[in-house]
Amino acid sequence: MNWIRCLRVTSVLLLLVGLVSYNASQSAVAQEAGAVAETEAPAEPAVEEPAVEPEPAAAEEPAVEEAEDAAAGIGYALDNLILFITAVLVLFMQAGFAMLEAGFNSAKNTVNILFKNVMDCSLGMLLFFIVGFGLMYPSSYAGSDPSPYFGFGGFGIYEATADQTFSPQVDWFFQAVFCATAATIVSGAVAGRTKFEGYLAYSAVLTALVYPISGYWKWGGGWLNELGFQDFAGSAVVHGVGGFAGLAGALILGPRLGRFSKDGKSIPMPGHNMTFAALGVFILWVGWYGFNPGSQLAFQSVSDADATVLIATNTTLAAAAGVVAATMLGWVLFKKPDLSMGLNGALAGLVGITACCDCMTNWMAIVVGLVAGVLVVGGIILLDKLKIDDPVGAWPVHGLCGVWGCMAIGILPNVHLESGATSFVTQAIGTLAICGWSFATMIGLFAALKAVGCLRVSAEEEQAGLDVSEHGMQAYPGIGGSMPSPTT
Repeated sequence: MNWIRCLRVTSVLLLLVGLVSYNASQSAVAQEAGAVAETEAPAEPAVEEPAVEPEPAAAEEPAVEEAEDAAAGIGYALDNLILFITAVLVLFMQAGFAMLEAGFNSAKNTVNILFKNVMDCSLGMLLFFIVGFGLMYPSSYAGSDPSPYFGFGGFGIYEATADQTFSPQVDWFFQAVFCATAATIVSGAVAGRTKFEGYLAYSAVLTALVYPISGYWKWGGGWLNELGFQDFAGSAVVHGVGGFAGLAGALILGPRLGRFSKDGKSIPMPGHNMTFAALGVFILWVGWYGFNPGSQLAFQSVSDADATVLIATNTTLAAAAGVVAATMLGWVLFKKPDLSMGLNGALAGLVGITACCDCMTNWMAIVVGLVAGVLVVGGIILLDKLKIDDPVGAWPVHGLCGVWGCMAIGILPNVHLESGATSFVTQAIGTLAICGWSFATMIGLFAALKAVGCLRVSAEEEQAGLDVSEHGMQAYPGIGGSMPSPTT
């Protein structure tokens, strides 16, 4: 029967499955027993390998030294390249001075002003290379042992050393453009009536001797540096020297023809191109980011970077505050907003913050700029009252505000005053010494030039304009004269 057949087939299949399962289980047991046997078998004795001696520590030192040398090389390159770039910015300030001074003066004297700026830069750098650098930084020269008051390391640029922070070449370049800046400040103060050869004589003496000697007192490690006097980027060392030299020149020269009436009343003599003047101030403002931040002199660390941008921000805030203060005060006094006052206010703020941009907070930088803006307007009015003719306001901007910048460190809260590094008296001594040195030496020089007939042009030459009388050319051929002076 069919169900019996199915049962038989099923029984056979079950039997086959059982046999297969039994055989499989027996194989698994045998394999497991073999594995256990292998596990329990005695291990063969391990062959000992010779121990590897550790590399001596000295083997790692060359790699560490190479890494340190590479890092030092990168830092050296960074410091030198940034210092070079900031020096170029300071050099570009010569263009700013040229535009400012030309714009604030008569059109008939434009060539003369531009030429003086070119010669300040060129003659000044040559003389600073030959003798000035050795007078300002004598300690950098091998074998030099200067006194705190005077020293001379040698001619040209000092030799490089293994442990130097900067290349001597970039060090000289950065300092040389500062020297040229101090010289060109005077150009505007004596504009319109000075003989070209007399001006060149002044420029040579200031850049070769006067500026380097007082610069050594502070930046070269001389007696003012030992005293604790603070002047970070040169409110007195650069701007004070130039401003007081300009005042000495203006005093000895006397005013331009027609600047004051016979009864002593001031007669304004407007400049011929306020566009040039405004452009010059903007160029100077940009150049100041080389002047002040560049004076940090180190840029590779986090702290250096923080200090550099603090300096730049303080410079910006002081300049802006100077513009606002001078414009508002001039508006109140003269009943109209005067662009020339605003422009000089910007420069006043920049000069004022130059000494203290590294040590003031942002808020104190604004205070420095506001005071400088007020001082520059007051200084211009003071010169008018004293009948001293300074066509561009060189002394109020660079002299008076240079003094303020250094004295602000002894008055306003700042890092140096709080740490005891300096004091009001110390700042007064240093400022008086540097500005007094410049004024005394330059008034003697200008007086000597006047005595030998090398200082002032004749009345006829002055009326014709120095472009024609001194150089035989015109800045604007076919267009003569300047803007007419208002009648009084």
